[in-house]
Amino acid sequence: MGLKSDSWIQKMALEHHMIEPFVRNQVRDGVVSYGLSSYGYDIRVADEFKIFTNVFSAVVDPKHFDPRSMIDFKGEVCIIPPNSFALARTVEYFRIPRSVLTICVGKSTYARCGIIVNVTPFEPEWEGYVTLEISNTTPLPAKIYANEGIAQVVFFEGDEVCEVSYADRKGKYQNQQTILLPRL
Repeated sequence: MGLKSDSWIQKMALEHHMIEPFVRNQVRDGVVSYGLSSYGYDIRVADEFKIFTNVFSAVVDPKHFDPRSMIDFKGEVCIIPPNSFALARTVEYFRIPRSVLTICVGKSTYARCGIIVNVTPFEPEWEGYVTLEISNTTPLPAKIYANEGIAQVVFFEGDEVCEVSYADRKGKYQNQQTILLPRL
């Protein structure tokens, strides 16, 4: 399995619609950077958020997640409360090839502010908008800027195609069109 370069990512994005919309260069002026980088792609956060709230004193349970724990917000700047988190989605839609696995890590600009982005790998043949978890680890409110960079996706291509892909398993988060809460 090998790490893939910017030229491979660009080829796959353009020929196979792996990333849409696809930005061929890195956009940086006055924004948290996004677009194609040397060995990855910096994704953007859309302007749709679900912000965690404890108004109903719910227990966070991945097997029985209470949707009342989240409030919907749409806007250019999302404020995440201290020691809390928000869910969001990417601007980009992904179609991961059967021979590819990705790992997504947060951008250093946000990490240096105590804001951590958690995303699970994009498995072979997974497709959809990515649901992002953005944690504010600080005791202060934190700003997240919509339509700007939030994390970097790194692509790995296997030496051979996997036997069973995410699509073959009928994964529960396949073809995500919006922010999805935990499912069993």
